[in-house]
Amino acid sequence: MNLHLLVALPVVTALFLLLLRDLRQIRLIALIGSIVQLGACFLLLDSYLDVRAAGITEPVLFKSSAAWFPSLGISFTTGVDGISLAMILLSALVVLAGVLVSWNTEHLPREYFFLLMLLSAGAYGFFISLDLFTMFFFLEVAVIPKFLLIGVWGSGRKDASALKLALMLMAGSALVFVGMLGLYFNSADSFGAHTFDLETLSMQAMSLNQQLMFFPLLFIGFGIFGALFPFHTWVPDGHSSAPTAASMFLAGISMKLGGYGCLRVAAYLMPEAANYYAPVIITLAAIAVLYGAFATLMQTDLKYINAYSSVSHCGFVLLGIGMLNQTAITGAILQMVSHGLMTALFFAAIGMLYQRTHTRMVSQLGGLLRFMPFISTVFVIAGLCSLGLPGLSGFVAEMTVFMGAWEKHDTLSRVATIASCASIVVTAVYILRATGKVIFGPVADAHHGEAGDACWNEKLAAGVLLAGILIIGITPFLLTQLIQPDIERIMFNIGRDLAY
Repeated sequence: MNLHLLVALPVVTALFLLLLRDLRQIRLIALIGSIVQLGACFLLLDSYLDVRAAGITEPVLFKSSAAWFPSLGISFTTGVDGISLAMILLSALVVLAGVLVSWNTEHLPREYFFLLMLLSAGAYGFFISLDLFTMFFFLEVAVIPKFLLIGVWGSGRKDASALKLALMLMAGSALVFVGMLGLYFNSADSFGAHTFDLETLSMQAMSLNQQLMFFPLLFIGFGIFGALFPFHTWVPDGHSSAPTAASMFLAGISMKLGGYGCLRVAAYLMPEAANYYAPVIITLAAIAVLYGAFATLMQTDLKYINAYSSVSHCGFVLLGIGMLNQTAITGAILQMVSHGLMTALFFAAIGMLYQRTHTRMVSQLGGLLRFMPFISTVFVIAGLCSLGLPGLSGFVAEMTVFMGAWEKHDTLSRVATIASCASIVVTAVYILRATGKVIFGPVADAHHGEAGDACWNEKLAAGVLLAGILIIGITPFLLTQLIQPDIERIMFNIGRDLAY
């Protein structure tokens, strides 16, 4: 299968949208485009599984390469493995759900859906890239649309929030670029020519000092995208001011670019530095988990609750990566997928409530189950997934991270694991408190009963995300079997010299 189709589909959809003026046509084309993207992703999954079932064991499938800047050793090289395929499927589900919840957007709808398509193209391109320069190119594609979506269609302090998000993510991009250049210029010592090729760089001989220099640049740079403490401050402001679909994209897709980059680029290419800096990563991840949980307790705005909760849950991703063992890294990938689905669902439910009640303040909401049973059910399920209820994806992901973390026998890892486990109690407190007040509490405003329940598009959006959460929660082996061979390959590179 030609992977370039994944990038071409949203780009063609975006360009076609610019030719339209009728609102109904704009909505329809955006929806058709997102459905076709999801269909292409499932077709890719089917082809991938067929090739694997045929006994093909190559680490990367459907690989292709075209010279881009030959004189600089830059090529448009693409391919997928199980991990990148899981991220692609996550992106496609969130894209479809985001388009559906944005169905009633009337302010500049053509430009709005254009930017959503551009974001999805950046995500697909990032996950299929096997050339670091190409990967960086698509990482940048996803930054400016976020700024515009918040600045034009956002709410509250949207200008300041959009600017803060853009500056923070551009700072992260700058660190990534400098780290990539370090790997690029160092590659000539091993191969006689400069290269950005990811698989080639994984085989180069780098001294520990070189790794210690380049690793922090790449890990912190990507970590900023993934809410690495203390560079997470763009997350609450960005989420709180963003329109619903943009919040879903930020949490469900954009923050996964960071975790994926930390694992696939920083840790994979520089295993000795990853081992050296592991105590720092584990410490920062544990702080993020606890800080995010306790900060959420202080929030009274539903979007801020979900935003700070995202900081905590993304901490589990970095904790799993920092542990540098197979079980923990498996948990980190599961958490990326689970968090993307449940946070997108939570933001969708909050957006539905806000559209009808015109408030996100917990104190001004209450008894909504009586008026909005479907939206209330979605809200409750998203909350239960966030606190790790068995049967939902959150439980599977977090427990796998904890089990992998406990495999590390050193004191720091044990303390970090215990502290992170304790966050579950705090998460239960703020989720159950918010759910009890907003959904099951006494009716705060009888006028909320006049707003009505979810529309067809909102039900379909929630159903798409709920399906993913339930499938992973009930049959996690479907995802673990997909990613396990590739995790073993990564562990061969980053775990071969480690002793537990």
